[in-house]
Amino acid sequence: MPSPPIKRALISVSDKLALPDFARGLAAAGVELYSTGGTRRFLEAEGLKVIDVAQYTGFPEMLDGRVKTLHPKIHGGILARHDRGDDLAALAAHGIVTFELVVVNLYPFEATIARKDVSFEQAIEQIDIGGPSLIRAASKNHAFITVATDPEQYPDILEEVTAHGATSLELRRRLARSAFARTARYDQAIADYLASQVEPELFPRCWHVDLRRKEILRYGENPHQEAALYAQLNSGAGASLVESMQLAGKELSYNNLLDLDSALAIVRSLAEPGAVVIKHNNPCGAATAADLAAATRRALDGDPLSAFGSVLGFNRVVDADTAEVLAEPDRFVEAIIATDFQPSALKILTTKPKWKANVRLMKVGPLDQPPARWQLRHIEGGMLVQKADVDADLESHWKVVTQPQPKPEQWNDLRFAWAIVRHVKSNAIVVAQDRALLGVGAGQMSRVDSVEIAIKKAGKRVHGSVLASDAFFPFADSIHQAAAAGVSAIIQPGGSRRDDEVIAACNVHGMPMIFTGRRHFKH
Repeated sequence: MPSPPIKRALISVSDKLALPDFARGLAAAGVELYSTGGTRRFLEAEGLKVIDVAQYTGFPEMLDGRVKTLHPKIHGGILARHDRGDDLAALAAHGIVTFELVVVNLYPFEATIARKDVSFEQAIEQIDIGGPSLIRAASKNHAFITVATDPEQYPDILEEVTAHGATSLELRRRLARSAFARTARYDQAIADYLASQVEPELFPRCWHVDLRRKEILRYGENPHQEAALYAQLNSGAGASLVESMQLAGKELSYNNLLDLDSALAIVRSLAEPGAVVIKHNNPCGAATAADLAAATRRALDGDPLSAFGSVLGFNRVVDADTAEVLAEPDRFVEAIIATDFQPSALKILTTKPKWKANVRLMKVGPLDQPPARWQLRHIEGGMLVQKADVDADLESHWKVVTQPQPKPEQWNDLRFAWAIVRHVKSNAIVVAQDRALLGVGAGQMSRVDSVEIAIKKAGKRVHGSVLASDAFFPFADSIHQAAAAGVSAIIQPGGSRRDDEVIAACNVHGMPMIFTGRRHFKH
């Protein structure tokens, strides 16, 4: 049968965003509006004629609003099959009218439990009962009934109702699918919350991840791979790339997103004004300084060759001086993420450099909130879950294990190098001086090779530098190699069976070494 004309709409929402215009459009199309107490009062205040559900059912709201729409005159009007004469006869016998449109969004349970001060009793009262029942009934009967669960759906519905007095089956099926997904997410949020109240284990038996598509990307790591970006709902993250705002430039690629995420993680760990240069998901330059422009220049000078076509991250607002450094001739930047950009900096970056039309500028906002505490990583057939490596290392646990003691300037460089090496792919070695990254050895199968690469990258600048290793040195060979190149101090976790040999080698070379007691593998 043809799509039934929409004569009546049942509206019961907690989120009233965009509702007035939607309701006015329905009313203008001749749709009768039925609603419950709070929503009815809201619509009446907007000048709309609304029929009270309690008046229609002849049964008042009760139990402090726990019972509103749980009534045969409501659910009968939603579940009746319009192509079944016996269904319609049953409605007529009991004085029940049909509802062809159901507009419902649920009590804000997720937002409620996200509050730090929420009590268990407050959370329980935000478990919606009538709303999911209405949504499921309308979705089940989507052959005849249209269901809206998100204000973003209102324009599509209103467009079809205005044009045809009804909605298409294609739209109703799409809306029903979204509705069932919404109630599934809602029930899962409740189940997860209750589990958190009664299950003491760190890792629950089931781990549910709620993802919503944010955008379809041009392609993945390579042009032949299709890709999309999904936002993880209730991830617990503070400022994040996924929720950042793009201020300029062409659309982000899959690889841009990976590199920008790494850039944000690194600059978030730097206390002073800091800049990082990322290439293929590893830092090739990083620095801190008294001001961002100076940090930027020193970061770009760390490995100028690799910095061409790189992604940059900043832990401060990008100002005009910093933008001028970025816009200098012979520089090419793919994307930049920062807490914000001054208008003067935006003007420079979008008008002055040759690559002005392409550079992606991402505003992430203040970094005063910690990142997500959990890290999820997909492997074939499953998922690995671990606590994210975001906790600051306690210097009170650090120990100078050599006879030579680090000088004050070496301490500063060792802290900086340790903050950077935890973000480099293992086996990871970084060489730094004056709080600037000079050389990186990343992702090598041998730690000796990583040391060699980092020293080679640093070149003549290695003299007087410090070296950081993400894990212990299994032998003393790398110590001799670093000392011969001119490294002046080392920081590493310690924990090798040959720590005594490694310490002895540092003593021979007069090189201070710190054990942090914490490894930072990054695979």
